[in-house]
Amino acid sequence: MKTESSLRPSQSFRSKLKFSIIWKLNFKLFLRLLIIFFNLNLGLVLVSATGLFVYAERTIGTTAEKITEFGEPQDTAQNWLDLSDISISTLNRLSSLTEEQEGFHLPHDLRPYFPSLTASGVRKINLPEGEGFNLWWKIQHLTYSVTVPIDNKVYLIAYHPQKACQIVLLMLGLVMLVEFLLLLGNISKSARLIRHTLLPIEQLAEATRSLSHENAFSPEVLRDLAGKLDNINATRLDTRISLSETQSELQSLAEAINSMLDRINASYRSQIRFVSDASHELRTPISVIQGYANLLDRWGKKDEKILQEGIDAIKNETANMKTLVEQLLFLARGDNNTMTLQMERFELSALAEEVLRETQMIDEGHEYASSLSPVYIHGDKALIKQATRILIDNAIKYTPAGREISLQVGRDGNFARLTVQDEGIGIVPEAVPHIFDRFFRTDESRARATGGSGLGLSIAKWITERHGGHLEVLSRVDVGTRISILLPVASEEIS
Repeated sequence: MKTESSLRPSQSFRSKLKFSIIWKLNFKLFLRLLIIFFNLNLGLVLVSATGLFVYAERTIGTTAEKITEFGEPQDTAQNWLDLSDISISTLNRLSSLTEEQEGFHLPHDLRPYFPSLTASGVRKINLPEGEGFNLWWKIQHLTYSVTVPIDNKVYLIAYHPQKACQIVLLMLGLVMLVEFLLLLGNISKSARLIRHTLLPIEQLAEATRSLSHENAFSPEVLRDLAGKLDNINATRLDTRISLSETQSELQSLAEAINSMLDRINASYRSQIRFVSDASHELRTPISVIQGYANLLDRWGKKDEKILQEGIDAIKNETANMKTLVEQLLFLARGDNNTMTLQMERFELSALAEEVLRETQMIDEGHEYASSLSPVYIHGDKALIKQATRILIDNAIKYTPAGREISLQVGRDGNFARLTVQDEGIGIVPEAVPHIFDRFFRTDESRARATGGSGLGLSIAKWITERHGGHLEVLSRVDVGTRISILLPVASEEIS
């Protein structure tokens, strides 16, 4: 239904952006993998450093044994020692013993595991200063030395691990490069995995969202939802899922569930109001019939005037009750989707002309005008005729005698437009959006005087929407009302 007094709701914009749960989980996986690689690299560094230390100790120990066995190497042999990353220098024994040497000693518990000649020696790691934080330069000048007393001399045997450090750094660089590539590749791979894992949630959200847009909820659906949402019942349908702390995917699900709950709540409240209004509408004629029955029982048996008045009133009220019950049954079948439409292709202008002709036969108090252009639709002819009669009957009820009611049929784009326009009392703007609500009346006293239960326009709306169409309303107080039914044109006529 479209009304000129209604406004299209504006789309809300979220002022606060939140991390997607996919990217949040992806970041956590990335951070976890990064920590694993860091620990792995740290372990590789420690293992490499331990290996270099053990290798340096064995090399220095072997060198000390060679000195013991063959004596101090000559100057020519020193050049060959450089190829094995070993350098040997002789210290003054007396000064070496009297001066405190810089370095460190191995703990006594560990000395048995090292060569006997070097186990008690003073060890020193020389990392030269200078060049700021240039780690590569410092490694190029790194030495590991052990002071070894042999015979009457003290030797300083130094190991230069530059080549080994270069190999270790190169291998560590290659490992870090591979890890970096794995981290980059893992970002998209983890995102796909998380999306696949969260797919059931997205499907649930979509299913919930589709349920929230259904026209009606069956008792089976409501019972199923009642079983799943234990904390929400008929007295607490205003309960909603908080959206402030949810992530984007879960927020979509929460919004869909809240939307569905809004519709269930509205449907539930509408059902309560419908039952209350229906009871009220049925209570009034029953009370009238009961009152006249008591009147006839007391005085109508002998008074022919009272007797005829009672009979006429009872007949009138029973006719109204029959109409009301039929309308209620119609809407009930529509709500339960048990009404089958007999679809056929027919000319809407011919049907409108038929309704207008029948109306003129029974209503001589109004002027009628028509403007009918041929247009074909595909629908249930009886239901479309019923909707047209409802619009004309309303125009008759609220249009003073002697004024004009017009009926128009034409094509409006891909829709066929059937319009009933009157020169009646009109509708106040705030009431226009509600005229298709069940049992709604713009003026209680006027509605009771003209008859009707407030269900006619609800039935017309249901029929129109069931055919894929909609209603448009334009009304001005004391000027008149124009209500149009727009229905899709038959497919073979759409160009």
